[in-house]
Amino acid sequence: MIAVVGRLGRWALNQLAVGVQVSVLMVDTMSWLVIAPLRGKGFRFRSAVEHFVEFGVRSLPIVGMICFLVGVIIALQSSYTLDKWGANRFIAALVAVSAMREMAPLMTAVLITGRSGSAITAEIGTMKVGEEIDALKVMGLNPIKYLVAPKFAAMVLAVPCVTVIAIFIMILGGLTASVLVVGVDSRVYLDMTLQSLAEKDLVLGLVKSVFFGIAICWVGVYRGLQVEGGAEGVGRQTTSSVVTSIFLIILIDLVFTVLFYFV
Repeated sequence: MIAVVGRLGRWALNQLAVGVQVSVLMVDTMSWLVIAPLRGKGFRFRSAVEHFVEFGVRSLPIVGMICFLVGVIIALQSSYTLDKWGANRFIAALVAVSAMREMAPLMTAVLITGRSGSAITAEIGTMKVGEEIDALKVMGLNPIKYLVAPKFAAMVLAVPCVTVIAIFIMILGGLTASVLVVGVDSRVYLDMTLQSLAEKDLVLGLVKSVFFGIAICWVGVYRGLQVEGGAEGVGRQTTSSVVTSIFLIILIDLVFTVLFYFV
């Protein structure tokens, strides 16, 4: 009994320490992102643009391909049931609503996590192992300003932008499958899609994508700063970063789905 209580106590203290460290990281990031530029301490805008290109523009090929295929899958799977009642025209509504509210934001976040979130952890972890972060501190440069703030701004902007494009690509995938395979008239499909589009659904998808971006960046940075033990530690924390980010993405998705369900 004493051993069990001891393990629970150590686990609780470790989680409390993690919570404090993450909170400090959040406060420092927002300070350098919002307050510091107003005080004339500057912001690495060029670095943020470069990271935006890396996180957003260069993620478009894989995100676009996957979302197109997911749109095709949703259309074909839904046609099995809707065809029984002669309601294949409603495939458009199903694909459009699913893309805006759920699938496009979720798939975008998961793919960017695997592509860019892991890269953030590996980059910062490698810098920590090589003592480059300590070198920045010795030179009087704040690591949060030079490493974290540009990445955070770029990720929070990149994920919603890619999500918007992913929504249209997923709808295009549904249109292609419905017209070429199921036999739905393209004009009927487009008309049903326009009738199904709602501002609330788009807002839900974009709000979720912003919080997905926040989670991806902060988890990647935190895991990178926790790297110890050389290359093995980098690999271990990179894996942990991806797993933790995906878990938080699903959790955030659940929270917003429940909130918007009652609104």
